[in-house]
Amino acid sequence: MVGYLVSVVILAVPTALALAPMRGSWTRGQLSWRLGFQINELPFVAAAWLLASTALAIWDGNLATPVGATAAGLATSVLAGLTLIAVRGAHAGRAISEALEGGLGADWPSHLSPELARGLRRRRPWLRIVVAPLGLRRRDVVHERNLGYGPEGRQNLLDCYRPRGATKGPCLVYFHGGGYRSGAKNREARALLYRLASEGWLCVSANYRYGPGARWPDQLVDAHRAIAWTRTTASEHGHSDADVFVAGSSAGAHLASMAALTARYEPGRPDTRVAGAICLYGFYGTPNWIDRDPTAPCAPIDLIDSDTVPFFIAHGTLDSFVPVSEARRFVERLRRTSRQPVVYAELPGGQHTFDLYRSMRFEAVVDGIEAATAWIRSSHASPPPARPD
Repeated sequence: MVGYLVSVVILAVPTALALAPMRGSWTRGQLSWRLGFQINELPFVAAAWLLASTALAIWDGNLATPVGATAAGLATSVLAGLTLIAVRGAHAGRAISEALEGGLGADWPSHLSPELARGLRRRRPWLRIVVAPLGLRRRDVVHERNLGYGPEGRQNLLDCYRPRGATKGPCLVYFHGGGYRSGAKNREARALLYRLASEGWLCVSANYRYGPGARWPDQLVDAHRAIAWTRTTASEHGHSDADVFVAGSSAGAHLASMAALTARYEPGRPDTRVAGAICLYGFYGTPNWIDRDPTAPCAPIDLIDSDTVPFFIAHGTLDSFVPVSEARRFVERLRRTSRQPVVYAELPGGQHTFDLYRSMRFEAVVDGIEAATAWIRSSHASPPPARPD
C-alpha cells in the first residue's frame, strides 16, 4: 500500500509544478521546468499510469486502510490536475487559429494557392497523440544521419529528413536548444521535421559549435553554413531553394532569428537568405552567459528592420525558463518595425520544451507552422531581396 502512495506522490509533484510553476528565481524556474514539462505534454500517459496503479490497489484490497484512503484522495486530486493540463493543451489549437488570423488576416485561407491549401492537415492525429505520443518516426520519410556541412568535425554535422517518394518541396533548417552549452540535433521538434518531410519538404537539423571553445559568432557562422549547404543540396535534388525556412527552439530560436536577420547574398558567395523564421520558446536578447566577441551583434531584437522576413513565434504562457514576456517584447518590436507579417501564438499552460513529443500542444503548433509557411509560399514566388552589406 505504501508503494501505491509513493506512486501517486511521484505523479503529484510534477503535476502541481506543471499547473503552477514556481517563480521568483532562476533555480526555482529551472526546477519547475525540469520536473513539470514531461507531465505537461504527456497528461494521458500520466493518467494511464495513475489509473493502472489505482486499479491494482483496488484489486489488492488495500484502499480500506488509512494509508490507502489517503493515497486514493491524493490520486483523485492528481487526476483532476491532469484533466486541467489536458484541457490547456487542447486549447493550443484555438491559440494557433487566433494567431494565424491576427498575423495573416481573418481571410488568410483564401490567399493560399489551391495546391498548398489541399496539403494542409484537416484533423489532428488524436489517436497517436493519446496512444503513441513517443512514436515520431514515419515510414514515408528517409532519415539520413551525421552528414557533414562544414569544417568543424562533429560540431558541423546535420541530420537530413526527406520524402521517400518523388515529391519535391521547400526546405527547413532547424537548430536545437541547450543554452549554447549543450544540446543535440535529434532531440526537439522531431514531430515537425517528420511531418514536413512527409509532405515533400527537405528538412535538416544541424549541430553547431557551443560550450567551451566556442565564441560567438562561431554559432552564427555555422548557422549560415548549414543554410548554404541546404540550398545547395536542395538544388541538386530538385527541392525549391527559393523557399528555405529557418527554425529553432530556445537557444536554437535565438540562433534561427539571428540567421534570418543577418542573411546575406553576394554573387559568387553562399546564399544564406531565408523565406521566413520559426521560433519556439526562444530568447531574443544578448546571451551574456556565453563567450562572445563584444563587437559582433548578438541580440535579434536589436537587428529588426523594415525588410525583416516573416516570423512565426510560439511561446508557452507558463514558461519558467524563458518568460513569455521575452517573446512579447520581440513580437512588439517586430510588428512595429517590420513590413512583413508576424504570427505569434501564446500557448495556454505551455512550459519550456513543449516540442519533444507528439502532444496536443505541439501538434497544433505544427499545423500552424504548415499554414503560415503555405501562406508565405503562396505570397512570394521568389527569394526575399538581398540585404545590403
